[in-house]
Amino acid sequence: YKLSVAPEMDIMEYCSKEWRGNTPVAKRMRKGYEAVAQKFASIRRVRGDNYCAFRATLFQALSQATQLPSWLQSEDFTMLPENLLSKYDWIKQWQLKQELGRKMGEISGEIKEYLILLRKKWKNISEIKGPIEKQEACDKLFKNEEEEYSLYEALKFLMLNTAIKLYNDDKDGRRVPVFSWLLFARDTSSNPCQLMHNHLNHIGHSGGLEQVEMFLLAYALQYTIQVYRLYKYSTDEFITLYPNDPEEDWPVVTLITEDDRHYNIPVRMCQETML
Repeated sequence: YKLSVAPEMDIMEYCSKEWRGNTPVAKRMRKGYEAVAQKFASIRRVRGDNYCAFRATLFQALSQATQLPSWLQSEDFTMLPENLLSKYDWIKQWQLKQELGRKMGEISGEIKEYLILLRKKWKNISEIKGPIEKQEACDKLFKNEEEEYSLYEALKFLMLNTAIKLYNDDKDGRRVPVFSWLLFARDTSSNPCQLMHNHLNHIGHSGGLEQVEMFLLAYALQYTIQVYRLYKYSTDEFITLYPNDPEEDWPVVTLITEDDRHYNIPVRMCQETML
């Protein structure tokens, strides 16, 4: 088994291994890690493939989950693939995992299975009371490649669903968050169909999540994703929130990045911070 999320390590110990030199970049990174270490004691390295933003976000969400989010409880949640396909024929070109050239008829059932798996895992882990047992359950899930990648497919599909909703809301004159305009202002994603073809279909294969897609992920999960962006240390973008005007009742997960491409996770909040 490849563990997708490495065991925890002291943050400053990790930093001193990674950033030894005296270059301006190394100094800035060390300062950044020192700031994170005021709040968190340890770091867990996340396996670096093009899924790492999903992996870090989902791992953090599950490891602190105490209940099933309301959107996962809704009756029609698992009907999403069928419902969307009945309206948007172009979704047939959805790219599943590493499997090219599948018929969407089959894909609809497969995505449904991924959504059911997401609900099941989230429910099971959120019902575990003890923090150690909960962590063990998360570690076990993120050692199972087949299940892990199926969950990322579910997240991608939820992002597509959210993008379609935002796009339609904007067309119908309803208020949408600012990032939604930015998402559809790109030449490569001026509508949900292009977003799927040029971006979502490539996530995990040839690319990771871009900044504006981090907003979309946050909206799809109804979580605030707080990111320590170490290379932005001492600027007002050092701690960035996706979305930047979060709903008050959304839970918060925290990630660390050195370059907006790869994400690791800080763990063990320091005692003072928790009070």
